[in-house]
Amino acid sequence: MTVATEDLFIGAISGTSMDGIDLAVLRNGPSPAIEAGHTAPFTDALRNALSDLALGRVQDLDALGAAHAALGDAIGAAILSFLRDLGLDPSQIRAIGSHGQTVRHRPQGDQAFSLQIGDPNRIAERTGIDTIADFRGRDIAAGGQGAPLVPMFHQALFGSASTDRAILNIGGIANLTLLSKSAECPLSGFDTGPGNTLLDAWVEQCMRQPFDTDGAWSAGGGVAPTLLKELAEDPYFARPPPKSTGKEHFNLGWFEPRIAGFDPRDVQATLAQLSADTVATALLRWGSPRGEVIVCGGGRLNHDLMQRLAQALPDHTIEPCETLGLSGDWIEAAAFAWLAARHIARQPGNSAEVTGAAGPRVLGALYPA
Repeated sequence: MTVATEDLFIGAISGTSMDGIDLAVLRNGPSPAIEAGHTAPFTDALRNALSDLALGRVQDLDALGAAHAALGDAIGAAILSFLRDLGLDPSQIRAIGSHGQTVRHRPQGDQAFSLQIGDPNRIAERTGIDTIADFRGRDIAAGGQGAPLVPMFHQALFGSASTDRAILNIGGIANLTLLSKSAECPLSGFDTGPGNTLLDAWVEQCMRQPFDTDGAWSAGGGVAPTLLKELAEDPYFARPPPKSTGKEHFNLGWFEPRIAGFDPRDVQATLAQLSADTVATALLRWGSPRGEVIVCGGGRLNHDLMQRLAQALPDHTIEPCETLGLSGDWIEAAAFAWLAARHIARQPGNSAEVTGAAGPRVLGALYPA
């Protein structure tokens, strides 16, 4: 199959924060360009269903199937509404790259797997657009982690011959892509651990709000050194790449047994410091001691978290990706549009150095319109 250099693709993803469906239109080419982006919020019912599945509160097959169908319908409807708002016809879109929602990520062991739902059959049926989905399974079948899959796109979008760059995406889970100015250095990327997921879970439990706006609640608390030390001793943080993680590991149940006697606001401050410290430690251990850190994802809007990052990385310049003229809300969705283009062209979408797979693989499966 061939892909025209000016073909338009749409990427769709619901990340670990589960705040809605992120959509991005990508103009394919040697220098990919993000044309537009949008987030379609979930209904409370769908968000709760997805969260229950991802956190293991519900393990019923009927609930899984119903959420799979409902999310597929929601993605399809969101894409059609997005196209109408942009004045585009579905016939102008070459393909959709739909990541869906991860409800379980188990990349270790003989029966490793990563399960994303959001029925691509329904997306293709509703939109009339070829849909590519199930991007992680082939990499895992080849012995990889199935994640992260965005570093090759980060390289195409952010690569520089003049400076070392780290692309930091702070979603529910934080991940780093390490881009060297030297063409001789291999691409590297991995999940560092919790980004927003623990912060969001704790503020929702304590304050009944979905996230800590601008980090105001954590900024008013004090870091508890003993709690921070205990949390930072989790073996995941010291494990060398390739590695990936998710809410299966980092969730309320992971830290709640350790917080008896601590003020709730101090717990939030400690969780914010944990996110900042584990990113900084990972970058200094496996990346460059100085350079640029370009921040994407919702965490870039958390002023307190960004300040903590700056204090932990004084020799790095830390900036949101808006300084490069790109919206940090649409990078991941655009990455899956780019991966859809790679699939159509039968080009590899993974980096074996990043995921640990046996080699480059064409990712995803095609669901024709």
